[in-house]
Amino acid sequence: MPSEPSKDLETFQNPQPERDYTIRINIPEFTCLCPKTGQPDFAEMTLEYVPEKLCVELKALKMYIWSFRDQGAFHEAVTNEILADLVAATQPRYMRLTAEFNVRGGIYTTVVADHRAEDWQPPVPVTLP
Repeated sequence: MPSEPSKDLETFQNPQPERDYTIRINIPEFTCLCPKTGQPDFAEMTLEYVPEKLCVELKALKMYIWSFRDQGAFHEAVTNEILADLVAATQPRYMRLTAEFNVRGGIYTTVVADHRAEDWQPPVPVTLP
């Protein structure tokens, strides 16, 4: 039976909750519809997050992203909606979603939205000589 788009975001337990580490997911085929013209908008999204207790399951994420294919949305709105849904599902220490939309009328749009848990402080970066 073929897969169907879904707004359900499944999660699984973080295998290393005691450690700050970054999960980076590239989503090269995001599509939604322009709310003004109904024409398709295409974007490459990059999701980066430091998990707390939960991680997002990748097949569920794929079905979730697919669910926007027939939805009309401004770039800014859809990027923030996706971030809000992912934060609600996973409650990460930190999460950033970068959406790089393809050219439309000679204009490229990149929207970057992030979330930081109130009590989380990023570790000091290590600089190697």
